[in-house]
Amino acid sequence: MTDDTASTPPARSPIQPLPDELISQIAAGEVVERPASVVRELVDNALDAGASLVTLRLLAGGVRLIAVEDDGCGILREELPLAFRRHATSKIASLLDLESVATMGFRGEALAAINSIADCAILSRAHGQPQAYLLEGGSGELRPVARSTGTTVEVKELFFSTPARRKFLKTDATELAHCLEAVRRHALARPDVGFAVWHEGKLVAQWRRCQGADALAQRLADVLGEDFVQRAVAVSYRSSASGQGYAPVIQVAGFAGIPDAARARADQQYVYVNGRFVRDRVLAHAARSAYEDVLHGQRQPVYALYLQVAPERLDVNVHPTKIEVRFRDGREVHQALRHALEDALAAPRAAAAALAAGLPATLAAAGAHADNALPAAHQPVAVPMYASQYRMPFEPTVGHRVSDLGALWQRSEPDVPTLTTAAQPYAEIPAAPALTSDASALPPGDWPLGRALAQLQGVYILAENTQGLVIVDMHAAHERIVYERLKSQWQQRAADTGANGDRPAALASQPLLIPATFAATPAEVATAQAHADTLALLGLDIAPLSERTLAVRAVPASLAQGDVTALARSVLAELTQVDASTVLARAQDELLATMACHGAVRANRRLTVDEMNALLRQMETTERADQCNHGRPTWRQLRLGELDTLFMRGR
Repeated sequence: MTDDTASTPPARSPIQPLPDELISQIAAGEVVERPASVVRELVDNALDAGASLVTLRLLAGGVRLIAVEDDGCGILREELPLAFRRHATSKIASLLDLESVATMGFRGEALAAINSIADCAILSRAHGQPQAYLLEGGSGELRPVARSTGTTVEVKELFFSTPARRKFLKTDATELAHCLEAVRRHALARPDVGFAVWHEGKLVAQWRRCQGADALAQRLADVLGEDFVQRAVAVSYRSSASGQGYAPVIQVAGFAGIPDAARARADQQYVYVNGRFVRDRVLAHAARSAYEDVLHGQRQPVYALYLQVAPERLDVNVHPTKIEVRFRDGREVHQALRHALEDALAAPRAAAAALAAGLPATLAAAGAHADNALPAAHQPVAVPMYASQYRMPFEPTVGHRVSDLGALWQRSEPDVPTLTTAAQPYAEIPAAPALTSDASALPPGDWPLGRALAQLQGVYILAENTQGLVIVDMHAAHERIVYERLKSQWQQRAADTGANGDRPAALASQPLLIPATFAATPAEVATAQAHADTLALLGLDIAPLSERTLAVRAVPASLAQGDVTALARSVLAELTQVDASTVLARAQDELLATMACHGAVRANRRLTVDEMNALLRQMETTERADQCNHGRPTWRQLRLGELDTLFMRGR
C-alpha cells in the first residue's frame, strides 16, 4: 500500500508585495516596544531640532497619551505632510551622511511606524513662520492653529490597531517608570536642555536647564542625587590617532563613582557615545575591568561617562532602537575607556579629602622631620577631583560634543619613608615595615592621613588629622602597597623583556598529577587551540581530548589549590571577549595580588609609631590605596563633628 500524501507537494503561497500599512506595523514592532520607546524617539527629534526645553505629558503611563513639546526650530508648512511618510528625514541625504551621523535620529521611519499603531498628530510652527499648522496622522488633514515656535507631537491610544501588543504592557506605574528613565538618560547627556515630565496633570519630574561651567555636575546632582556627586571623581582622557599628534579620535569625559559608592545593582551606569546613550559589551567590559581591582565581590560601579569618537570610526546604524553601536576598532575604544577610568581611580583620595577640607597644600616642611628615611623618588601625585569641585563647560549646540575636562590638579610630595629597605624581587617582599621615621613630631594637619597615635587590637592604626580621627586597617593598606609595587616591578620586567626582543617569560606552572577534564563548548575548544601560546604564558596547559572535552594538565603554581575547572573556563571566556594581552595582564595581576596578600603585615603584628607613620605616608602616595586588593576599604575618617555627636557635646 502506497502513501499518496508523501508525493503530494506542499501548498505554495505566491510571492507578493506587502501593503504599506503592514510594512509600517512590522517596523513598529522593531522600534516600539512600549511607551518609553515612543518617548525616546520623540525626545531625540526634539533635541535634533535644537530645543532648549522639552516637556513630556503622559496619560495612563503613556498608553492613552504621549505628548512631547519643544521650543526647537519647528517644521515648515510645505514639509509637514512628509513627516509621517516612511524614510522621509531631514537628518541625512546621502551615504556619506549615513557614515558620519551627527544627529540622534536619522532613519526617518520612527514617526511612520508610530503612526501605524496609534492616533498621531503634529503641531508645529517653524522659526519665522506667521502661524503654526496641525497635521492629522490618520487623515493627512493640514490646518492652521495657534502655537509659538516649536513642535508638539501627540500619540494617543498606543497599539490601538494592534491590540495583541497592548496586552503585553505592564501597569501604568511600571510604564511611567520606563518613560521617566528614557527622559533621564537624555537629561544626563544634555544639561543645556531643560526637561519636565507631567503624568495625569501632575508634575512628576523636572530638571531645569543648567548653564555655566558646572552644568554637568549640577545636572548629575539633579538626576542622580547629591550622593553620587559627592562620591564621584572626574574622568578625562584623550587618544590621538597613531600617536602622531593628529586630532584626538577618542575622548572620554564624565564622572566615575568611587568604589565605596558601588551598588548591588547596575542601575546607575550611563555611557554615551557622541551624546547617544548606548549599551555595549565592549564598553561594559572595559569599565568592569578598570574597577575589578578596587571593587568588593559582585558590587556594581556607578558612573556617567561620555565618549566622543570620530563619526567615521563608528556605526550607529546597527539596531532599530539605536541603543547599540559598532566600533571600527573595538580594542582601541576598550583600552581608552579602561585607561581613563584607571587613571581617575588611581590617585589616593586622602589627598583630595584633605584638599577639600582646606588643609595646607604644601608638605615640604615635613621632609625635615624624616631624618631616618631613605631617599625615594616620587612622581607628582594626581589628586582626584570630585564632581562637587569640578566645573565643565558645555556648548548648547544641536550636535552635542563633550568638552575637555582639563588636567587634574597635581602637586609634588616630599620624600617619604618606605616599608622596604631596597628594591627587592617580588619573591622577597618583607612581611612587615622595615624603616622608621621621626614623624611623631609632625603637626596632624601636615598629612592627609595624619600622624599615628596607637594600634588597636593588633589590627587597626589610629591616627589624628585636622578633621578628626583616622582608622586604618593595617593589613589591607599594606597589602595594597605591596601589590602596587609588585605590579610596577612586573611591568618594568615586561618592558625590559620587550626591549630585548625576547619572548615574555611564562608564569611558573605546576603539572597536575591527574588532569582535570570538563565538558566544553565548541567555542571553548577552538579558543584553547587558537590561544595555546597565551595560555602557556599564563602557566596553563589546556588541550582538547575530543570535540567536546578539554583537559587541564597544568595550572599556575600559586593557584594550584583552587578550582581548576573554573579557572580554565574563566580564562577561556576572557580570551573570547577581549584582546589576549589584556587577559594575560589580568591573570598576572591576580597572581601578584595573591603574593601581596601573603607578603603584607598580619594581624597582631605589633608596629612602632614610626612604622605606623611610615605606612600612612606610603598610603598617601600609592595608587588605589583606598581599597585593598579584594576591594575592601583600607581607612575611614571620623570627623570631629561625628565624635561630638557620639558624646553629645554642645547639647
